Formats: sequence, C-alpha cells, structure tokens
Amino acid sequence: MDVLRKEEFYTLDDVYALPDGERAELIDGKIYYMAPPNTGHQRLLNFINTEINMYIRENNGKCEVFPAPFAVFLNEDEINYLEPDISVICDPSKLDEKGCHGAPDWIIEIVSPSSKSRDYMTKLFKYRTAGVREYWIVDPEKQMVMVYVFENDKVEKYDFVEDIPVGIYEGFSIKIQ
Repeated sequence: MDVLRKEEFYTLDDVYALPDGERAELIDGKIYYMAPPNTGHQRLLNFINTEINMYIRENNGKCEVFPAPFAVFLNEDEINYLEPDISVICDPSKLDEKGCHGAPDWIIEIVSPSSKSRDYMTKLFKYRTAGVREYWIVDPEKQMVMVYVFENDKVEKYDFVEDIPVGIYEGFSIKIQ
C-alpha cells in the first residue's frame, strides 16, 4: 500500500530554534538551509554594500543598508523569513531589533550554486508580490546582473564591467569589477 508522504511545514519558531551558527530561510513554510558563503561571494557582497553605503552617506540619504545575515519578514505571517545578501530600507518604521518588517526598497541576492533556482524564481516572485521596488540578482558565474525594477516593470541584464543604474536612486550606478 502506497502512503502519501506529507511534506514538513515549518514556522518562524523552527528558524529561531536552529542551533547557533546554522542559518536557514523560510519561504511559504518550507525551510531552506544555507551553506556558508565562499570568499568570492563575500568579496562581492562587501564591494556592493560599500558602494551603496558610500553613495547614501555622500548624498545625505535616509535609507539604510543591511548585509546578511539580516532578517526580512516580507509578510505579516509565521511562514516567511528571508536573509537577502543586501537589503536597502528607506522607511525606518519597518525596522526594529529583529529586522525589517515588510518589503525592503531594494534587495540584492548573490547567486551561489545551491541558491540559483530560489534566487531566479522563488524569491523573484516573493519579492515582487511583497512590494520590493528593485531586485538585483548578481551571478558571479555568469559575470552578470539581472535588474528588476518592479515599480516600472523593467528588466535589464548587465555585465559586471558595465555601469549598472540603480532604479531607486537617480544618477547612481555601480560597476562591479
């Protein structure tokens, strides 16, 4: 007799109960364990994060930049918890000691082999429907960046060596070298 296998369903409590040092994201009740990032990933994250911080500081911007690990609670529910590589939040009322409650203005994910399908499909859908204004998928293997400016329904593809315009900041672009 075949028995249907019931898929596990997780909540925020399960994420908070993980052993110290173990990281995971929760998307619609499904848990995704995260491997530690490699050196190349961290170099990219540090470079992009620094470029954004310098731009905001030099222009007296009100937005804040948070690199991973940083909790983003996209929806007011117990089944979604994400840790984008970089989150830019311009509404301080969304922030508290636990993280960001609601959609950040700009999210950047740096693709790793284990996260590729989630970054290009699952998270793209989640971020768009939650109200994220701009989403970048940085793909080190392909040396390219997919830029989704949801508020304008724009999708652009850039190579690392090109100036990549930032949709939420007029006149700001980043060249990944």
